[in-house]
Amino acid sequence: MGMSAEEEEPTSPKEEEWPEVEKAEKLARGAALKWASGIFYRPEQLEGLGLYRIRELQRNSSIQSRIKSTVQSYLEGMSMGLEQLHSALAEVHHVRQALESIQQELASSADSFQKLQPLREVVLEHAQLGSVACSLPRLFSVHELLSESFDLLQRQRLLEAHERLMELESLRDSILFQLHDHNLLSPLHLASIESYFRGLQKLNKALAQHLWRIVAHGMRLMFEDPSLFVSAMRIIEREEGIDTTLLRRPQAPGFLPLGRPKGWRQKFFQVIRDTIVAAHFQTVPGEAQGRSIPRYLASLQSAILAELCTVKDLMVQCCPPSYNLLSAFTDMCHQGLTHHLHQILAQDLDKQEIFAVLQWVLHVYPSAEMMAHPSLLPEVDVAALAPLLTADTVDYLEDTYVIKVQASIAEWMQKTLEIEFKEWFGETEPESDYQGCFQTTLPIIAMKMLDENIRVASLISDTLLLKVRSMALAELEDFLGSLTEALVEFDREHQREPAASKHYASYLLSAINNCLALSSSISALCTEGPSPSEPSKTPSSLNAALEKAQKKACRLLLDAMLEDLQPLFAHLPSRRWLSDPQMMRNICEVIDTHVKGFCRARKPFSMYLLLDSEHLVMSQYVKALLQKKIVCRNAEERHQMGRRMLQDACQLKELFCSLGLEESDQSLRVIADLQELISLKDPTMLELEVPGFVTKYPDISDDHVSMLLEVRGDVSKEIRHNVLEIMAQNPQVLPENHHPVFSNILVPAPEVPFCLGKPKCA
Repeated sequence: MGMSAEEEEPTSPKEEEWPEVEKAEKLARGAALKWASGIFYRPEQLEGLGLYRIRELQRNSSIQSRIKSTVQSYLEGMSMGLEQLHSALAEVHHVRQALESIQQELASSADSFQKLQPLREVVLEHAQLGSVACSLPRLFSVHELLSESFDLLQRQRLLEAHERLMELESLRDSILFQLHDHNLLSPLHLASIESYFRGLQKLNKALAQHLWRIVAHGMRLMFEDPSLFVSAMRIIEREEGIDTTLLRRPQAPGFLPLGRPKGWRQKFFQVIRDTIVAAHFQTVPGEAQGRSIPRYLASLQSAILAELCTVKDLMVQCCPPSYNLLSAFTDMCHQGLTHHLHQILAQDLDKQEIFAVLQWVLHVYPSAEMMAHPSLLPEVDVAALAPLLTADTVDYLEDTYVIKVQASIAEWMQKTLEIEFKEWFGETEPESDYQGCFQTTLPIIAMKMLDENIRVASLISDTLLLKVRSMALAELEDFLGSLTEALVEFDREHQREPAASKHYASYLLSAINNCLALSSSISALCTEGPSPSEPSKTPSSLNAALEKAQKKACRLLLDAMLEDLQPLFAHLPSRRWLSDPQMMRNICEVIDTHVKGFCRARKPFSMYLLLDSEHLVMSQYVKALLQKKIVCRNAEERHQMGRRMLQDACQLKELFCSLGLEESDQSLRVIADLQELISLKDPTMLELEVPGFVTKYPDISDDHVSMLLEVRGDVSKEIRHNVLEIMAQNPQVLPENHHPVFSNILVPAPEVPFCLGKPKCA
């Protein structure tokens, strides 16, 4: 096994095959020199050189002995391994020879095995006959077991009946499996077995009917006989276990017992679902006579809540935990409700019914009154349930509700306005409030209806609140338009037959006050809602409709006043007027009568009417003056006319001051200013006075000035021309917030003198 040093030297010299050895030796020598130079760098240390030499020799000797021992054990292991390899090789040759001899013997015995085939068939037939012989007692007892099972079913002994059923099914399935396993299951054999066991299918069907009847009446049985329900659940679980075992156990390819899998667990949940639908969701409330949707939903609420509590407290204890019955029952009720609500919504519901559905779906159903009832928590999680109605469906319902409410409001407000219109022709004045202002019930009725509908909508959702509020404001705008038209018709009827509307002015004042009441109520409506801190703004069109109705009533009042004043102003100015102050007293009496009635309007319209009536009197006075009904013939008449105008202005000013209009707010001073132009003695001074007057009243026109100069009766064409030329050279620009005086006063066009040129005269 070993090699000598002499044999190794010529074949593997150290310098050629192991250069690392030489390198290692050099490194070792270098390390040794370094170590020695460190130890013996002083002469006195050389005394210990002998001790170091002895210690290193001993160390080298120990290392060499360990190396030799290791090499020796390695060589011995290699020798043992080679011996084992030789032994294994010999055994392999021996086994190969034995296998070859066995193969030769099997080849020579093949004919003998073929001769044993009849014996094998006989043995198989014997085994089959033995199996049949063992099954014969059970086969003969099939009809007896069927009869016993039906009897047990009639006596509600379900578990015992099911045991017989399982026994019979096991026997039938065993026979079928053996025939299938031996390829003997022909259609004829299968038909024979099914015919023999035909009573088994009837028994299975009868048992299933009993089970589903028990499951369908489970709620009642929980209080009467829960053991019967428990028996049914045990049978269902047995069948579910058999199904699971058969599906998981490897069977012969293509074989599965008849009627398997039964799937009775799925059937159990299907029966529960059908029972829920039949009990609660079979009848649409519209089809039931005398049953309203609110009462129907309330009955649904109580019935479903009671059943959920029964399932949670009793039925869950009778079912395996894996059924998660409460969650499944809740989902079934939820899905059934969703489908049923869509059936209800397919009908033409009125606004009350739509409101009832929305309130029930959005507020009652998820509240503590139903699905979040303390008795159901924490097992029933309302947040995990999908919405009964989708957001699109809720939005559609809200829009439909708004449309129906809008039609109802429009009809109601139209009837209210018709009643109000009839009252305008009544024999009595409208009612007065604590301030003595006329009013009717119109704004109270209208706003009460709008406010009630908005408050009802706020019970559903903020979105419906905003929709109903927007609709209400639009309807109110239409109502104000109708009110304006009614005022016009009222005036037309009054003009046609004044006696029919004895309290014409009073009801016009009440209309103004009603509009003011509506305006304040509208502000209150706009502040209600989901964010009162950010009230919605009143639509500008609604404000315009309010203003139009108010101004129309004011205009009609002023027109009525004007109608009474026009006959009096028709005689002004005149020769009689110059000397008779009674004419102005008559005018003041008419003014006083009308304006005192205007105080029955609330502020600011009472002041608005007072201002407009003062402006109306002023404009009528100036208009009558500029009609050139009288032309002064001399200075005395001009002086007399100026004095009369001044007295009239003072009388009218005192009248309106007594009625509550400050002098600074009056426009009657224009009469006093006009009388100064009339009373001016020197007509040439008009060229100086008129420009100042024009500056004070920039809306006066050339026609106004011309007519005024005509009234004087002493103004020459030259002076007239100079005055008008000065006005043309100094055009006036109306300042901002200018209150017009002359622009609304129409005067007749000046007469153009007719004269032909001299060359053309005849």
